[in-house]
Amino acid sequence: MEAVIVSADSTNGMVAQIKMGTHYFEIDESTSEENKQTQPAPNDYILSALGACTVITLHMYAKRKGWPLERAEVQLQQVPLQTGTDIQVGQNNNKRLLITKRLKLTGNLTSEQVKRLEDISSRCPVQRTLEAGVVIQTILE
Repeated sequence: MEAVIVSADSTNGMVAQIKMGTHYFEIDESTSEENKQTQPAPNDYILSALGACTVITLHMYAKRKGWPLERAEVQLQQVPLQTGTDIQVGQNNNKRLLITKRLKLTGNLTSEQVKRLEDISSRCPVQRTLEAGVVIQTILE
């Protein structure tokens, strides 16, 4: 797997340039209060990756089963997870963020198919990575 290269320079340190293989884009961390933000923020890409992985996983599964899934849509929001919330994240778990996925499925699906697709929606690789957590190692060159 090829490395993702991210850089920012002193002319505008709030905007990062990203190179992924042959693809180039920017991420903008300028605050919206300054009305300077010209690109999505970093967390927008995390939510986008989760959403894309979710809907693609659903379509792959439905196609393999021969189910009539016409459209899968997911709306995502990220908020800090408050202590004392009704959301159960497991014992001895120190997770701090909650991502809500609102799933909308379109097609002539049975209730059993809809229920199964709801279950499958939580099994995409990006969601599994986010839920498992990651270890990040920094190496200074």
